[in-house]
Amino acid sequence: MKYLCLVYSNEQLLHSLPESPKDAECQAYAEQVAHSGRMLAAEALQGVATATTVRMRAGQVLLSDGPFAETKEQLAGFYLIEARDLNEALQLAAGIPAARVGCVEVRPVRQLVV
Repeated sequence: MKYLCLVYSNEQLLHSLPESPKDAECQAYAEQVAHSGRMLAAEALQGVATATTVRMRAGQVLLSDGPFAETKEQLAGFYLIEARDLNEALQLAAGIPAARVGCVEVRPVRQLVV
């Protein structure tokens, strides 16, 4: 089953705390999961200043700069993994280095028939 691990952190603190992961550690984690055959995709995102939110209201497209909500933590990246079950997905998510300074939301992927 596929699981999406959404990595959230305060982008102002993500790389400045003593326990903050370095790029090499994140790369090593991604390579480890990839070599196990469970990594389907992983990407880090640009900062929230580059985000645009799209809404459709009454037939009108509304665009606004920045993330969809005012929060202390922003979506920083994601891992799309293959796991036997939720327990295995949670174990993999616990190993994501950025979980030390933020959080990781784990969600099952709903298969669409297209």
